[in-house]
Amino acid sequence: MKIGFIQQHNTGDINANRQSLIEKIKKLAGMGAQLVVLPELHDSLYFCQVENVDNFNLAVEIPSKVTEEYAAVAKECGIVLVTSLFEKRSTGLYHNTAIVFDSNGSVAGQYRKMHIPDDPAYYEKFYFTPGDQGFIPIETSLGKLGVMVCWDQWYPEGARLMAMRGAEMLIYPTAIGFESSDTPEEQERQREAWTTVQRGHAVANGLHVITVNRVGHEPDPSGQTRGIQFWGSSFVAGPQGEIIHRSPIDREDLQVIDIDMERSEQVRRWWPFLRDRRIEFYRDLNKRFLD
Repeated sequence: MKIGFIQQHNTGDINANRQSLIEKIKKLAGMGAQLVVLPELHDSLYFCQVENVDNFNLAVEIPSKVTEEYAAVAKECGIVLVTSLFEKRSTGLYHNTAIVFDSNGSVAGQYRKMHIPDDPAYYEKFYFTPGDQGFIPIETSLGKLGVMVCWDQWYPEGARLMAMRGAEMLIYPTAIGFESSDTPEEQERQREAWTTVQRGHAVANGLHVITVNRVGHEPDPSGQTRGIQFWGSSFVAGPQGEIIHRSPIDREDLQVIDIDMERSEQVRRWWPFLRDRRIEFYRDLNKRFLD
């Protein structure tokens, strides 16, 4: 399968961001991409650096003119498209939601981000209600996609449940970067930890992992911090954790990566982790902590 992804530096102009993405989607389709993955909350700047009720105006209903626009480009290009939108489910109820469009323009499914962070410059709990749909792969014309979003990528439980339900790959639209006051050494430790934990999901489940991040500096509207330097580094890892492609840390990247979907079957035969799980001893995993 040919996987296309867009590592983009966004601006404050939502329409310009969206049109840039659509142009790049068409370019990737012209390069042979069958599946295209966009970064997290790709239409706007990362607004969660501050808690501001006016930012709820950025949310879109599903369906809406915005989803129709992405559906149209998926149909025009004949691709499966993974998007990431700020969903207005109802007045006062919002989610961070990935919408997957099939190659005929229909909505194949959606995933509402389950794990919601609340850290300096990542005030997502102010905006997003945790997902209520569980870890369910989305069935598309290309197969079952285990789509999750950003902070979900740190949790092995989500990746495992997607794999147990038949996901054929794991996909993470992402928005993550450096806090500029951290030392270069600390920044690199964070970036490598982020890469390593997801490579671990690939190994533990025998699946490809596709992670697409934004890139570039976005200022803090409040002026309380020096903003976020999104670290790019979008990557595709194989089912043994091997890095097939990794994007630059400091600039946009547009890629089509050819992956061997049959490799997962072979790797799972060599390393039958699902066979050897001791499920009768895992019941304590549904507890917060063991005193």
